[in-house]
Amino acid sequence: MSARVVFVSGIDTGIGKTYATGYLARREMEKGLKVATLKLVQTGNEGFSEDIKTHREIMGASLPEDADFTTAPQIFRFPSSPELAARLEGREVDTGKIAASVAKLAGRYDAVFVEGAGGLMVPLKENLLTVDFAAAMGWSVLLVTCARLGSVNHTLLSLEAILARRMALDGVAFNWCEGADPEIAKDTMNVVRRYLSAKGLGEVPFVTIPKL
Repeated sequence: MSARVVFVSGIDTGIGKTYATGYLARREMEKGLKVATLKLVQTGNEGFSEDIKTHREIMGASLPEDADFTTAPQIFRFPSSPELAARLEGREVDTGKIAASVAKLAGRYDAVFVEGAGGLMVPLKENLLTVDFAAAMGWSVLLVTCARLGSVNHTLLSLEAILARRMALDGVAFNWCEGADPEIAKDTMNVVRRYLSAKGLGEVPFVTIPKL
């Protein structure tokens, strides 16, 4: 088995990547697929991953690979970028361990959703951005955004980073968020559609993530 691996990133931290990842995994499970999720790097925790816990609650299932941290291969205490959180512990993010964990899951499941930490351009290591690691791994990207004020700029900048690296865009997920305005939501979706169409990517699917 060789799973489809989708990197779930967002335009910012706190944009709803965790909920979107769990929701998308559950939706694929409802189609009869075997689905796993993995947290690229968990910061702000010790000894467990709160994001993986949330995935499982949404999915309504647990995975045996949770027990040995295959699904959360890098956990750091300080809530910050992975690079800083690791440095504060005198460590470095082990990208080889992350890659091995994804490969292990990809050999057992039909689809693997990898949730990022923060936005695309967050430093993973001193000289490695998250988006560049994901690009090197050959993962497609699902970008999570929302319709709050200012999100259209962040969304287009994130899409620029994805397309500049010739990464496959799996979709754009519009997540519910506090303060979202219906007019901003409609305009943001229209702007993103026009942008993608101008780039020759007019068929990229949009996903609306329901409110919790």
